[in-house]
Amino acid sequence: MSRLVDFLPLPTGEQQYPLEYIETNSVIKLSENDNQVIIGMTGKNDRLEEDLRNFHDKPVIFQNLEKGEISSYLARHNSGNNGLSGSGNPDGDHAHSLDRLANDAPVINLVNSIIMDAIGKGASDIHIESFPERASVRFRVDGLLLKDREVEKNIFPALSSRIKIMANMNIMERRLPQDGRITVKMDSQDVDLRVSVVPITGGESIVLRLLNKRSRLLSLSELGFSRESIELIGTLYRRPHGLILMTGPTGSGKTTTLNSILREINDPAIKIITIEDPVEYEIDGVDQIQTNEKIGLTFESILRRVLRQDPDVIMIGEIRDRATAELAVRASMTGHLVFSTVHTNDSVSVLHRLINMGVEPYLLSGVLRGAIAQRLVRKLCVHCREESSADHLEQQLLKRMDIEAETLYRPVGCEKCSNSGFSGRLVISETFLSDEKLEDMITASVPTGDIRDYLNRKGMTALYKDGLIKASEGFTTIKEVEKAVLL
Repeated sequence: MSRLVDFLPLPTGEQQYPLEYIETNSVIKLSENDNQVIIGMTGKNDRLEEDLRNFHDKPVIFQNLEKGEISSYLARHNSGNNGLSGSGNPDGDHAHSLDRLANDAPVINLVNSIIMDAIGKGASDIHIESFPERASVRFRVDGLLLKDREVEKNIFPALSSRIKIMANMNIMERRLPQDGRITVKMDSQDVDLRVSVVPITGGESIVLRLLNKRSRLLSLSELGFSRESIELIGTLYRRPHGLILMTGPTGSGKTTTLNSILREINDPAIKIITIEDPVEYEIDGVDQIQTNEKIGLTFESILRRVLRQDPDVIMIGEIRDRATAELAVRASMTGHLVFSTVHTNDSVSVLHRLINMGVEPYLLSGVLRGAIAQRLVRKLCVHCREESSADHLEQQLLKRMDIEAETLYRPVGCEKCSNSGFSGRLVISETFLSDEKLEDMITASVPTGDIRDYLNRKGMTALYKDGLIKASEGFTTIKEVEKAVLL
């Protein structure tokens, strides 16, 4: 058994582990030179020892400390009288970075500045990346990644460790991906950040997804749905029971649209339960459940229990597997109105997707009430957009879609849109409602292409046509529509 006094003076400042790490893991650095590191621990911890060996990348010697040695060290440090190390620099925030600048305000301020700037600019994601020669910060705004700032390469380890501690991650682990969460306050509102850290050549990639649960939910009209689409969607959600599906790629706004629909139908007379990963918007009067796969709280396991909660409406964040798909269909058959999402390119492809998951066509045809597909396109800045004549190709494209528009609009750029020419995003969508003919086609396993042809003849406005209509009305550009859908 060893005592700290045997290794005086102990490493201090940037050479020592953060106080929070010492307290959590009962480990302290006793000494370090170019050849080796001596680390004191109370008790045996094989996993921690392996992490420390990999972190230091030099020979490590472990010493078993007497019980109470680390507690005494922490007590002395926090009291401002650290007689062992000679360092009396307690900080109310403790040490929130690993290597250099452990207690320095600049690192804390840098992280806070990045997060606050991202929130202020309406970013959906923050990308912080360390490359072999540099480190950078980018924000995803209106679907595009925009460079925010460069960070000194030697600051990145402290920046990374600060974020990891805020997200309750292992600051010593740099070999494996990690996930965590951070909650920050902005204008008296809690903003949740989902944090993902992945090791890359040259360092790490840190991505923070911003989720403001209490941000104002926009109506379907404010999101950009056309009057025709809103009427169709209203017909869908007024059905007493059945399955309604939202589809589109990741980041296409499916969850936002679903929550807007739930807000429309929310009423004290009905019980609404949602199963989400994560809960992105808080809706008063709605029972919202967040999944947690680490403890077995999956979409499937929650859905089984939710059916005993006497719900009228159930929203499942995503149908990912056969078990969840079958439960969703079963719930739809037993008097519940079920909303969910799947990942397909258009509304009609949801049929093929669920059947591939193992749902029997005759069951799907009986419960599916309709589907909504959507994309997000950048919206022209109303303060600086300029009229522009449609060129020959654009005229031909619009004519082929039976859209009359000799004048279009183009982006210019001004102070209000940060000189991008665009401000915000809007939805382009397609929606179909099931009918007896469609039910027969699904039951008979008619090819998806034939079903799409039937719905088009019936009058369904396809994604690309809805986009072109919005371009002809001056909301966006044909180029933006081309980026979102195949014309």
